[in-house]
Amino acid sequence: QVQLVESGGGLVQAGGSLRLSCAASRNVFGFFTMGWYRQAPGKQRELVADITSGGRTNYADSVKGRFTISRDSAKNTVYLQVNSLKPEDTAVYYCHLYNGVDYWGKGTLVTVSS
Repeated sequence: QVQLVESGGGLVQAGGSLRLSCAASRNVFGFFTMGWYRQAPGKQRELVADITSGGRTNYADSVKGRFTISRDSAKNTVYLQVNSLKPEDTAVYYCHLYNGVDYWGKGTLVTVSS
């Protein structure tokens, strides 16, 4: 079992930046993918970005060039640097891990004011 704990959300003005962190409770071995999803009010949860154990990254078109995902294996932590935030980025951001089993964090709220 792996617990994922997110942090770094908050209220920011449009154009601002945040860094979201997701710490896994233990080392994850073998092939896995860790990433971030978000869910805005009244909308479905959507993939924002993910990174594989091999370091391959993937981004939603809506965040390319603005968001950057990275991983610190020594700390079992994945980061999401979010820049040039827009009001439409407002959502609860969830950390996700897949290693044959799906794990989810409880989410961190990002609110972007115009």
